[in-house]
This record gives sequence, structure tokens and C-alpha cells, in this order.
Amino acid sequence: MTYRRQGASPAAAWALIMVNLLVFVATIVVHSSNPDYMYYTFGLCRLTFLDRPWTLLTSMFIHAGVWHILANMITLYFFGSFLNRLLGTWRFLVVYFVGGIVGGIAYLLLAPANSIAVGASGAIFALGGTLAIMRPKLRVIIFPIPAPMPLWVAIIGIFVVFTVLAIVGVLPIIAWQGHLGGLVAGLIAGLILRRRERYY
Repeated sequence: MTYRRQGASPAAAWALIMVNLLVFVATIVVHSSNPDYMYYTFGLCRLTFLDRPWTLLTSMFIHAGVWHILANMITLYFFGSFLNRLLGTWRFLVVYFVGGIVGGIAYLLLAPANSIAVGASGAIFALGGTLAIMRPKLRVIIFPIPAPMPLWVAIIGIFVVFTVLAIVGVLPIIAWQGHLGGLVAGLIAGLILRRRERYY
């Protein structure tokens, strides 16, 4: 069995980007007349989860601002397009959604009960974790560091930096719990997929 599809189109990654952008536009439109409706209705919160279980999925498509969605979609483009070509559509989507769901579960278990999580970061960390295992020597450049570094160093480094900034209160809005869950799910997926992979 081989997962390497060099000529495959990363259509699934592009589709996810488009859906996220469309939902963001809808969020802006709704917010103008009903502030915070989208966050409270579709965001993930332990206090309301039993009444709104769908938020485990919908929260992955809601973003809290321009910089939030811009950062997530740029990362989704780079990680997603590569992994989409590597795995094909269905395996790629499984990694994305399972990673996002596991990230959401980690958030429900570890975050304050009254906090609300939105964003695709958990799913994107799952993509990064999978790539870090399957292609650890792939070299990438992470702004603002000009020197290329191994992908696995970049993924773990980004996670550690964001987590520390969130815990010490510099960036308390970062849901590091969701990042952790997504990353762990991605690392496990990478181990499983790499064992089945024939060609490198």
C-alpha cells in the first residue's frame, strides 16, 4: 500500500479553506446585527455541550477575528496541501476531523467550564503532528526565524511557545488544550500511517 500521490490535487484542503472563509463571512454578517451569536451558538463550551453537542464540529469552523482565521488558513494551506497530496482525500479528511474532535474533547476536559473555544487550530495541529512523524526531515521556514528547520522541530516549537504564552497569561485567549489534543491525535495518526507507508 502506498499513500504517496505526487500528482494528486489538494482539493480537500482547498475545500476546507473555502468553507472556513465562507463561515467567517457569515459570522461577520451575523455579528453586525447579533453580536457573539455565532460564538455562543456554535462555539465549544463545557457548560452548554450536552445541550449543543454539535459544537464539537461547528466550533472548528468559527473564528474570532481576521488574524485568527488568517493564521489558521495560511497554516492549513501549507500543511494541508502537502498532507492532502501525500494521503489522498479520505485519509486526509479523517486526520483533520478526528484531530479537531480530539482537540475539542481535550478542551472540554482541561479548559475552564465557562470558556468558549472556536477555531480550526486543533485540526491543523493534527495535520502538523502527522506530517512531523511522516516527514520529520522536511525543512520549513517559520516567520520570523529566517533559517530553515526540520518540520518536527517547528511543530513542537510552535506548540510549546503558544502553550507557554497562554499559561503565563501573555496570550490567554489561546486554547492550548485543543492544540494539545489535536497534536497528540496527529502524532498517533502519523505513527499509524507511516508504518503502512511503503515509499518515502
